[in-house]
Amino acid sequence: MAKLNDLIIGDLKINPPIVQGGMGVRVSLANLAAAVANEGAVGTISGALVGGTKSHLSSNESESADVQELIAQIRKAKNLSKGVIAVNIMVALTNYIPLVKAAANEGIDIIFSGAGLPMNLPKLIEGTNTKICPIVSSARTADIICKNWIKKYQYVPDAIVVEGPLAGGHLGYSFKELENRSTMPRVEDITLEVIKVAEKYGGEYNRKIPVIVGGGVYDGKDIARMLKLGAAGVQIATRFVATHECDVAEAFKQAYIDAKEEDIMIVHSPVGMPGRALRNEFLEKSEKGVITFQCSYQCLKTCIPDKSPYCIGDALINAAEGNLKDGFVFVGANVHRVDKIVSVKELMRELVEETEANL
Repeated sequence: MAKLNDLIIGDLKINPPIVQGGMGVRVSLANLAAAVANEGAVGTISGALVGGTKSHLSSNESESADVQELIAQIRKAKNLSKGVIAVNIMVALTNYIPLVKAAANEGIDIIFSGAGLPMNLPKLIEGTNTKICPIVSSARTADIICKNWIKKYQYVPDAIVVEGPLAGGHLGYSFKELENRSTMPRVEDITLEVIKVAEKYGGEYNRKIPVIVGGGVYDGKDIARMLKLGAAGVQIATRFVATHECDVAEAFKQAYIDAKEEDIMIVHSPVGMPGRALRNEFLEKSEKGVITFQCSYQCLKTCIPDKSPYCIGDALINAAEGNLKDGFVFVGANVHRVDKIVSVKELMRELVEETEANL
């Protein structure tokens, strides 16, 4: 069997070349990230509303709560693991800048950033050894970011993550592109185009920019396929929810175990982006417009509270705490294939053995 190559991001060597995707709100925190990092992969903490519920707090209180909790989660993960720890911080977050600065100041290994264009990210991590990796859904977006970073900061991405249309949570695609699985864009095609962009700008700086592929990567066959395509690594999220170490309530994990393919739906998120979730009573109520809420803090720049059917922050926090009556869960397109909860160690062993057998 072929042995897996290292995923090299700057001075970091990662093997197996797997990134555990950042999952918010409060789904992937220190416990999960540390367990993954202890297996040699990249463990990722999600920075989205990490401080908890927001509806009753002022903007200053919410910003401070998020920053302090992110610092606490990073310190906890580092205490539990000597491996590579990352954070995922969405550009769309109102407190994006203080979260990024806090993570970099804590010596986080990598910051993954999507849900918008992270144009000022190199400036925010100046003076630190933190690696920065934009998350993109097209070669055009990758090209725009690379050009911008080079022009303003003489900096190329330390890696680029391609997130395909089969991913969970908020998606960088149109509703029309996501309507039909048989006609939606193929992550393989997007990846090949992004690799060309990475080679172009990496070549100018005599640097190799690794491309990491996520969205629908489920098992070792998928990983091997992406590596053969030219990807340096993969990002996997959905599989890590159904682990003992995942930080969410058991009811959230059970929703993954119970999920059927027909339960998966594309929702119109209050943040103005489509998202992939599991249909439930809460989402059915929201479609009928029977949910009311008040918002004292606009946690996402693109959310318009007066026109939103519900508070997505409160809904996702409720779900993470096991209250699915007042919330819902984001999922990847292959969630219906998950049938049991395992340890991170078991899952990683399975993924590596399948990948090696298929290379």
